[in-house]
Amino acid sequence: MASFRAWRGFPQLLLCLSTTTSVSSFLNVPAPQARGLATRMMSPSRSVATSFYSTSLHASTAADAGTSNAPTLDFVSSLPSMEDYNSTVIIGKKSSLDNLLMSQLVELLGLQDESNSPIVETILKSIGKKKGGSSSTFLSSNNKVHKLSIGGLPSELSRHNHPMAVHSLTRLVGSLVGTSGKGSNTRVVVLTDDHPIGPLAMAMAKAFPLFSKKSKTQASGDDDDEASDDKKRTISIVFCKSDGTMVDGEAELKAAQVAAAGVQLAARLVDSHPALLTTSQYAKEIQSMVDDYNKSGDKPKVEMKQIVGNDLKQYGGLYGVGQAANCPPRLVLLEYDGTNGSADAETVALVGKGIVYDTGGLSLKTRAGMAGMKHDMGGSAGVFAGFWSAVQLGVPKKVHCILCLAENAIGPDAFRNDDILDMYSGKTVEVNNCDAEGRLVLADGVAHATKHIDGLDLVVDMATLTGAQLVATGKKHAGILANTEELENRAMAAGMHSGDLVYPLLYSPELLMDEFKSEVADMKNSVKDRSNAQTSCAGHFIEAHLDKDYKNGWLHVDMAGPGTNGQRGTGYGVGLVLSLLDAPGF
Repeated sequence: MASFRAWRGFPQLLLCLSTTTSVSSFLNVPAPQARGLATRMMSPSRSVATSFYSTSLHASTAADAGTSNAPTLDFVSSLPSMEDYNSTVIIGKKSSLDNLLMSQLVELLGLQDESNSPIVETILKSIGKKKGGSSSTFLSSNNKVHKLSIGGLPSELSRHNHPMAVHSLTRLVGSLVGTSGKGSNTRVVVLTDDHPIGPLAMAMAKAFPLFSKKSKTQASGDDDDEASDDKKRTISIVFCKSDGTMVDGEAELKAAQVAAAGVQLAARLVDSHPALLTTSQYAKEIQSMVDDYNKSGDKPKVEMKQIVGNDLKQYGGLYGVGQAANCPPRLVLLEYDGTNGSADAETVALVGKGIVYDTGGLSLKTRAGMAGMKHDMGGSAGVFAGFWSAVQLGVPKKVHCILCLAENAIGPDAFRNDDILDMYSGKTVEVNNCDAEGRLVLADGVAHATKHIDGLDLVVDMATLTGAQLVATGKKHAGILANTEELENRAMAAGMHSGDLVYPLLYSPELLMDEFKSEVADMKNSVKDRSNAQTSCAGHFIEAHLDKDYKNGWLHVDMAGPGTNGQRGTGYGVGLVLSLLDAPGF
């Protein structure tokens, strides 16, 4: 069995031990070209009308990420000429479509005259107002046939939904624009109803995932003539205000481009398969991004440190969970200071659960239950991509990002039920469920933050923590636990602004912590009664490991539901982080 185990882990072991692997080798391009891609990704464009950095370039740091089939997204300040585009998509609420589209048809489409007005008016009438809908037609302009698609967003929305129905926006963009990266270019006009455009850009980016390991034939589609075209496709997007003018503010357009790229980065990390995104490779990718960023321009630097393998033994939760895997557990510590010396600026720590694969450990998952557990690092992807986007936008705060990376593997060295772990907080935990590992690694993460970060004002931890979260708050809203009502309201507002929706869980540690009672340790790691608010309990377990002298804000985000949609990551968390940090332009 030992030889079989060694053989099975050999590809991962090579990834872990390689000291020469770099961005260029994983991309199969020369190192100067890889550095150039990364530099362009970090550098804003001088022109508001062009992209600040292409959302597709995050894939340049992917470890053997395969060929991305996503188009390039450009958020621009004016409607591009129809000459270079075969199709136009216009999306908005029915009332805005009725008011703006018919009154400014020539301007919004770039047509020569209003001869196509009756056709457009007819398809507008086919779109429902309450639930929205879509319709397409073909127009003739300047002896050229041009496809026009109109998407109507639902107008009847509850108070717990985003006012621009961002989930519907994602679906409409995917269906009307098409997600293929090959073929003809498309113009998209989004009628904003004067809402901020950053969240709308994020919703659109979610329709265009980057990661794919499909063969070229399957990725393009044999029966799709447009998709089989080798030309890289560009989607040019403009945002139209209620007065008919286009959003042209540099800060807003930059925030839109950066936030969209952040969503695609987070989703691409979540979609990467576990033999590819090991703990070691995850850290290498981050290090490469940090190194390239720090080389470019006169701006605050990002500092990165790591605590790896046996050096983590004081962090009993993180070390215990990851000790059986071929690639060692890691605590990745990132720091950015955008305060410019201001003593009043907020200091925030973002802590992410990064279980790159969760077998359940010795509390082994079933075949069906284990499939998809590559997504169990979604919390770390959300906070890291959110942190990285905040850095690009120059958030005027001190921001720390702590990633708790481990693989919950099974083997002779795996931690066991009945083991007692010495946590970094100084508390002890009796393990009664090896598949309740996320709270163990996060407990060490928040303990580190509250012990070592001076002047810390807010700790935010994010995780795909419990299946029970979906029962509590559903597949679109993360469940949040906040230690003050003020912070709970702040998180709710951030979720509503960004479209990364949240909803409060029961906060009552004095009633719930008895679920973890142990006769031989300070606590157990899993509840005795799964019907007693177990999602809240899991959050309170993490809270119990905050440093005893820490008295400021703590926010727990369980995003097991909204972190994925079907088999794909959604990039959830990026917008929530940017909103919590009051990112400029967002």
